[in-house]
Amino acid sequence: MKSILKLTLVMSAYNKTDVHPSTFILVGIPGLEAAHLWISIPFCVVYLLALLANFSLLFIIKTDPSLHEPMYLFLCMLAVADLIVCTTAVPKLLSLFWFNDGEIRLEAFLTQVFLIHSCSTMESGFFLAMAFDRYVAICNPLRHSMILTNTVIREMGLAIVLRGTVLLSPHPFLLRWLPYCKTSVISHTYCEFMALIKIACAETRIRRAYSLIVAFLTGGVDFILIICSYVLILNTVFHLPSKDARLKTLGTCGSHVLVILVSYTPAFFSFLTHRFGHHVAPHVHIFVANIYLLVPPMVNPIIYGVRTKRIRDRFLKVFSFSKPLK
Repeated sequence: MKSILKLTLVMSAYNKTDVHPSTFILVGIPGLEAAHLWISIPFCVVYLLALLANFSLLFIIKTDPSLHEPMYLFLCMLAVADLIVCTTAVPKLLSLFWFNDGEIRLEAFLTQVFLIHSCSTMESGFFLAMAFDRYVAICNPLRHSMILTNTVIREMGLAIVLRGTVLLSPHPFLLRWLPYCKTSVISHTYCEFMALIKIACAETRIRRAYSLIVAFLTGGVDFILIICSYVLILNTVFHLPSKDARLKTLGTCGSHVLVILVSYTPAFFSFLTHRFGHHVAPHVHIFVANIYLLVPPMVNPIIYGVRTKRIRDRFLKVFSFSKPLK
């Protein structure tokens, strides 16, 4: 019965002639509709773990004054952005998988587009801020506390939020008045800028160019600057006198490097596939897009919790019933 209802909705959307539809229909992962219920189980588990891990991290850092340092404060900002991204998309995604509820109003679609893309841009900015913190801590340790004061940290955080908000605010307006005379059915599980612009029946080169420029000025430039910071860090590390000192210094960067790899790899794959990967199977692209949405918010706090002794010890103090650690 649910399959018939979903088919009816999809067919009615195809037959719709309104060039400015008020609702769209998300169909999920093309070719894997029969497995949506099974796919939803790990997706739901990952989402719940992401909520638990990020809220725990925020609580631990907030309640421990010794963790009120630049790296951990930027980590808190990253956790908030992660929570917004996954919470914006996952409830609707699970509703689609569980109840075949793929219908979404245009206003809700555009809100999702803005929140997902702007907060993803903010995440990239926080990665860059954390890389800058590591650069100053390793290459200029004596001036670390003078350079990264609380005021500077607040200003950097505000600048990152404003950058994401200002540069991504035009996206919903660029999509709002496009004609969608071909179809209102979207082969995706959540709302993306490129997913909607692909079904528009109008010239979209300027809009695509703006999206591409914004992506380069944010994620692209951030990634280049992060690489440059680590080149300088490695140059400093390899000039340290002892092997133990080199390993210890590199260890302080390990968590950050792992988080960057986990986040940027699926993000770049999704971005490049949308624009240039015409031969990539749709279900592969959309599945990876969901991995980008779900896995980094879960993995980021876990990586820092496992690899950072101070966070790990604090976690054990707060959440264990054993004697407090000394």
